[in-house]
Amino acid sequence: MHQYLFYIGDFPIRAYGLVLSLSIILATGVGYFLTKADGRGYEKYIVDLGIYCGVAGLLGARLWDVFFFDWDYYGHHLTELLNVWQGGMAIQGGVFLGVLTGVWYCHRHHLDTVHLMDVLAPAIILGQALGRCANLLNGDAFGAPTGSSFGIIYPATTLAHHTYGDQPLWPAEIWEGQLDTAIFALLLLYRTTGHARGQCFALYVMLYSAARFFLEFFRGDYTAPVLGLLHSAQMTSVVCFALAAAAFLYLQCRRRGKEALIFRKGAKKS
Repeated sequence: MHQYLFYIGDFPIRAYGLVLSLSIILATGVGYFLTKADGRGYEKYIVDLGIYCGVAGLLGARLWDVFFFDWDYYGHHLTELLNVWQGGMAIQGGVFLGVLTGVWYCHRHHLDTVHLMDVLAPAIILGQALGRCANLLNGDAFGAPTGSSFGIIYPATTLAHHTYGDQPLWPAEIWEGQLDTAIFALLLLYRTTGHARGQCFALYVMLYSAARFFLEFFRGDYTAPVLGLLHSAQMTSVVCFALAAAAFLYLQCRRRGKEALIFRKGAKKS
């Protein structure tokens, strides 16, 4: 694990920034492939969309972490607000602002927003999976102590080591990256089925929220419960899962209703 790959003068080239940038580039590339295969001609917008959403995602992830988790510190250290290499990027905030930016972009260019969200859902989760590799290399988004000899021992320069020292920690970010990759494959498979518009994106939210909820039991960076119940990320996951599940079921029922109506009209004509 190397946080610093090399230096240009006194400026460090960090593995975190390099891998995070690659995750955005590769997710955009996969999004381009998916939209081109979709056949609507939306691929010409994907590079711009990837840049806008990538920047918005980074900003949202940082601000979400700062204001919801670390404001007690950053409220008194505003000059360190953008020091992401110290740790502190909340993926849920990144997805939230990234998706909002994508919706704005689609509206501005008169694109079918819901359809494009379905098409790009696998690319989004792939970007998240690759982003967890960056967290591992940076020693953040780490797990809690395992209480045994099993686990990851992080270098002394990382936030994980600063928090727990030489204790072995659960590989929470590795597991999340693996689960995100599995979700990527599941979404690709689901895209081949006859689903209703919006259901693929709703399924993405449901699957990621469920994975994140259970993984939070192994996380060691933000352990303070909200209202004495669950971690903040778990509370967000519960809300997102419930909303996405409700949308998924509503879209399925509406689709069946339309199919039944078309069938009845066809039966009357015959």
